[in-house]
Amino acid sequence: MKATYLEPAVGQYLLAHTARPDELLDALALETRELMGERANMQIAPDQGRFLTMIAQISAARNAVEVGTFTGYSSVCLARGLAPGGRLTCFDASEEWTAVARRYWEKAGVADRIELRLGPAEVRLRELTGGPPVDLAFIDADKPGYPVYYEILMSVLAPGGVILVDNTLWSGRVAHPNERDETTQVMREFNDLVMADPRSTSIMLPMADGLTMIRKH
Repeated sequence: MKATYLEPAVGQYLLAHTARPDELLDALALETRELMGERANMQIAPDQGRFLTMIAQISAARNAVEVGTFTGYSSVCLARGLAPGGRLTCFDASEEWTAVARRYWEKAGVADRIELRLGPAEVRLRELTGGPPVDLAFIDADKPGYPVYYEILMSVLAPGGVILVDNTLWSGRVAHPNERDETTQVMREFNDLVMADPRSTSIMLPMADGLTMIRKH
């Protein structure tokens, strides 16, 4: 379970009372573990996947963006929740990892609503400028890049649009002053940046490794 800061019994109770993923998502999670080993921890948790689908449904998102696709679990969940005719644009730097994602998009029947753009996200995200406003975005990529990705997405986000950001609790280390490793410091600074942003309202959810929801005014 990713929420290591929760009492294990509470965490298990939460998972037991959240709708289970289907066989396709279970198969994707298993293949990711077999292929990636320890790197499989980069995949979102099943409860996050269910949450992404529900937020896409509730928001009736038609133009969604994902930064950090990995093997495709989160993109399948987002694409499933899009409004009719909706599109998801995925940004990732790895052709190897996203090759797995492409296979599962086909299996899930969502490949026709997903576009993958490979390359440095800081560069390729700027391609969104001048296009239709983004309704929903999900950031789950390299942590030092979070502030840049956030600023670019805020510039193209529709009023009332939502950005979801993963790993904002960073195994709970952000809450402990004695934890001073580089990534923990990066995540603290990003969390402070979001809180101080007058353009939005945010809430940090104790889900998996921390999931922050940001709504643009």
